[in-house]
This record gives sequence, structure tokens and C-alpha cells, in this order.
Amino acid sequence: MDPGHRVSPETIVSNSSPLITLDRIGRLDILEAVYKRVFIPPAVRQEIGVDLAGRPWIAERSLTRPIDRRIVVADLGAGESEAISLAIELQATQVILDDEPARKLAQTLGLPLIGTLGVLLAAKRAGILTAMRPTAKALLATGFCLDP
Repeated sequence: MDPGHRVSPETIVSNSSPLITLDRIGRLDILEAVYKRVFIPPAVRQEIGVDLAGRPWIAERSLTRPIDRRIVVADLGAGESEAISLAIELQATQVILDDEPARKLAQTLGLPLIGTLGVLLAAKRAGILTAMRPTAKALLATGFCLDP
């Protein structure tokens, strides 16, 4: 797919953990404010357990090709595998991943990535959050952990 066929000028794909974590603290709105639209593959939709009614900015997009062998052999979860595959298909501007094995694979594949804390930092820089610390503390209180 060439850049002229991107879904939007800014194509963001997310794995389930950033959506679940932000929903747990009642701040899923941060993703919409920062990115306007976030694409998720079917496996992420199944994993998140979040009601997407009233959230048209989260768009489910099916894969059009089989998952790349390099992703299959990495033995990631279904959501991570499909999110990385969808990011490749859509030539995503960023893929949002928190889990270290998925992040390493995305880097190896040359995908631009960001994690949940990076999303919070982007929100702070854009003036969406006045302070990052309270939201980061709320994330940690849910059991969110930082991979080394």
C-alpha cells in the first residue's frame, strides 16, 4: 500500500492493553482527544470488553492479508499479533503497544510505536492534560506496570 492510500493522514492502531487500561481509569477520552480516530483489529475488539457504543472514533478494521510469518513465530497474543499486522497493512503513523515483546517486534519491523505513557505525554504536550502525574498514578493503581 502506498502512502496515497492511507486511511487518514494520521493512522493510529492500538492493541487492547492501552484501551483497557485507560478505560479502567475513566480516561479513554484521552485517545480520542490526541488522535481523533484509532483503528483496532477484530482480536482487540474481542479482548477489550469495553462498550464501543458512542465511541465511533474507535474503528474496527479487519485484516486483508494473513498475519506475517515473522509475527506468527514471535508467539504474541492474538490482539498484539493482529494489531501489529494491521499497523503494517495500514502503514500506521503509530501503533500503541505496552507489552515488551510486542514493542520489540514492532521496532524490529520498523513500525513507529508509542505506549500508554507516551500517549499521556502527547496529551500533556497538546494541552489536553494539565498534569500527567495524576493520570499516571491512576494507571499504576490499576496494576499497570512498566516493562524494563
